[in-house]
Amino acid sequence: MKEFLELYFAFFRIGGLTFGGGLTMLPMLKYELVEKKKWITEEELIDCYAIGQCTPGIIAVNTATFVGYRKKGVAGGIISTLGMLSPSVIIITIVALCLEQFMDNIWLSHALMGVRGVVCALMLNTVITLAKKSLVSPVTWMICILAFLLSMLTDIPLIVLVLMAGITGILVDRFGKKEAREKNE
Repeated sequence: MKEFLELYFAFFRIGGLTFGGGLTMLPMLKYELVEKKKWITEEELIDCYAIGQCTPGIIAVNTATFVGYRKKGVAGGIISTLGMLSPSVIIITIVALCLEQFMDNIWLSHALMGVRGVVCALMLNTVITLAKKSLVSPVTWMICILAFLLSMLTDIPLIVLVLMAGITGILVDRFGKKEAREKNE
């Protein structure tokens, strides 16, 4: 029971203290799950995050579900998901009850503008962190640059780009291992 409460409150903190969605949560996920709790490694977190991006739904919730599942099975996945969702449900409920009173508040408008700036900084930090861990070879750099250009210059759906990049990575890995075996023989 103690481990389930730890899972719930770890993800409750992450869900309640980060703004801006999945990318901005990565630094807090890293701190909480890798550095503080040592539940997973940084590489495993990036893998969980990548799977969270590839599956339908909210990236942060998918990541919480996957980490919880790895830690304590199906029940851990459910508890982690509830922990990640609870703060949002609470905050949205409170905001919905008080929304009309604050709609024209100039202080709130300025505060939200400041939060947007921080969210951009956190997203940039996340991109740099992911790049350092993920762009480890000329092939990964080429896949990254090509995917970026295709996403910016075409209307190809992002899921198609993700699938194409994954298939390319698999093929490059397979052919690389085959060539290495042939050289050793």
